[in-house]
Amino acid sequence: MLPEGLTVSLPFLPQVTLNLLAQITWDPDPVIFNLGPLPIRWYSMGWFLAFGLGFLIVQWMYRREGKPEKDLDTALLYMILGAIIGARLGHCFFYRPEYYLSNPLEIIAFWKGFRGLASHGGALGILVSLYLFSRRHPDQPYLWFLDRVAAPTALGGMFIRLGNFMNSEILGTPTDMPWGVVFRRIDTVPRHPAQLYEALSYGLIFVILLSLYRRRGRELASGTLIGLFLALVFTARFLIEFVKERHAAFAADLPLSMGQILSLPLIALGIGLVLWVRGRQPEETP
Repeated sequence: MLPEGLTVSLPFLPQVTLNLLAQITWDPDPVIFNLGPLPIRWYSMGWFLAFGLGFLIVQWMYRREGKPEKDLDTALLYMILGAIIGARLGHCFFYRPEYYLSNPLEIIAFWKGFRGLASHGGALGILVSLYLFSRRHPDQPYLWFLDRVAAPTALGGMFIRLGNFMNSEILGTPTDMPWGVVFRRIDTVPRHPAQLYEALSYGLIFVILLSLYRRRGRELASGTLIGLFLALVFTARFLIEFVKERHAAFAADLPLSMGQILSLPLIALGIGLVLWVRGRQPEETP
């Protein structure tokens, strides 16, 4: 829905197509169906697909490398707890610390829907939980295991952002581009579909990482794939933040958003990890 009188001319798309794109409106029901009294939501389905498909991919890797598949049930539990706890704490303390420090019981108010989850906190939660897992399984070293979950985690991020799109949340800034989306549950302003930008980015990163594992997985020094994951995912996040609305009120006047500030150390960590393991043999990397 472009402002009246405004036309867009792009040489590679016919004007009819642009006019149709300019009228995208979005107002889906966030609930897929009700299972008795329990609503099954698109966002919850995104998390289910993230962990379900991720488990199957890592299981395939374990079979390929002759690792004990029975350990994956425990690893999955560690990942689920780490991701959810980390994402929740990240939202509470990265974006709304003043509110949650004043209302600490709201941190665990799962009965209200638990809508506040932060991807940076989820990433840190997974890193911590898998470190604890690897300490109990010395035959599956920390960096080795992180490399195996890197591609599935990118795929999971894609599904979660699609869930955000279905929920009409994590909105982009207003735009007059022809693919602007009007989220009717929010307002009548065409916005960047930032959720789709992130979903597409994470999907592409998943393809890159999985292809690299299939071609050279056993030749790569441990830490290479997780380093690439951190560098690529959070660089994408940093760039897309320029067309996303800010959520942290206390950072509203800063030149960068809170999401960008949190992305920078993770980008640096990823690049540093890739450089550190470069030239090492797989067995040389702790």
